[in-house]
Amino acid sequence: MRDADVFSLRLIERPMPTGSREPAVLLDWLLDSMGLVRRSGGDESGALHRIMREALLPEPLRGWDSKGLGDQTGLSNTGIHHQMVKLRECGLVTAQVEGKWHRHVLRGGSMAAATSLVESQAIAVLGLRLSEVSRMVEPSETRMAVESQVEDDPFSIRIAEPGPIGEGGDAVAALVRDLGLAGDTQREGDNLARDLLATLCSSHHPITLLALSERLSESRGRVSTAVDRMRSAGLVERAPMVDRIPQDVFAGLVRQFDARGEGWLMSRGGLGRLEEKVSKALVEGASAGSLDIDGVRAILEPVPLEDQRILLNTLGGRMPYGFRIAGADGDSVSTRVMRKADRALRRVRTVAQRLDEAL
Repeated sequence: MRDADVFSLRLIERPMPTGSREPAVLLDWLLDSMGLVRRSGGDESGALHRIMREALLPEPLRGWDSKGLGDQTGLSNTGIHHQMVKLRECGLVTAQVEGKWHRHVLRGGSMAAATSLVESQAIAVLGLRLSEVSRMVEPSETRMAVESQVEDDPFSIRIAEPGPIGEGGDAVAALVRDLGLAGDTQREGDNLARDLLATLCSSHHPITLLALSERLSESRGRVSTAVDRMRSAGLVERAPMVDRIPQDVFAGLVRQFDARGEGWLMSRGGLGRLEEKVSKALVEGASAGSLDIDGVRAILEPVPLEDQRILLNTLGGRMPYGFRIAGADGDSVSTRVMRKADRALRRVRTVAQRLDEAL
């Protein structure tokens, strides 16, 4: 009889260990990329390394029980049990129950085969869970009107198949937990991540952290942490709030005109870089006191967005940014996340093949 575990994988995109053929380095990268070790203390990395290096990699199909693993590695039964549960959950290892013994094997008989099976399972489970996210996303013709900021955050997501929700449970809260969006130490009754995802899925424009914290009655720090998790998972992205540019340019123009005058505005204030018709209209409006936000918006309409950003900077302002769900509809969000996950899983498979070759 096989021992069934609910599939759960923490996928973390790491830079490839380019050129390395050292088994210890490759194994460390794999365990790290599959979220199997934590760097905040303890000897998890060492314990997993020993189990893999001294038992499962040399004899992948032997059928290791806890006694055999203990004799081979010197680890306690408790430590072995803890590590083997993680290896089974992520799909690298499977177990067959014989009486009271769990006999573990590395799936497929090699690291390359095991990670290939993990990849197939992860893609299937993630596709299933993203279909749930997709149903939450309200289609929008305006959400993606402005190009987002280039994202360079490393991709990180938890991929877990649905488990028991329980009587009166919340499917969305369970989804958020299973995707790792609520963190590893979620307090009971804490629905911040759930409510944040629902808010962003229904919004048609970027929302600032301040606005989100006020809307959800949460501290800006907690909201920022939850948003960062969603950005790492590829579900949310940072985007410029271009509709706010006229408001901020107006404030900067009036402030700088009163403090430094027309000459500064035309030189260091950046108006001299614009077409004469545009700069003249802005200066004359500021001088006469007739300028307002709608007037600035109309004057700046023919000015390219990048030039508007530069003008805002030279006037002492900063481009306002907000956060939005990363797609015009649910399908585009799912496609984006699946593409990132596929790339990270291909890296895992490549390094696993290199590890097998190096052993």
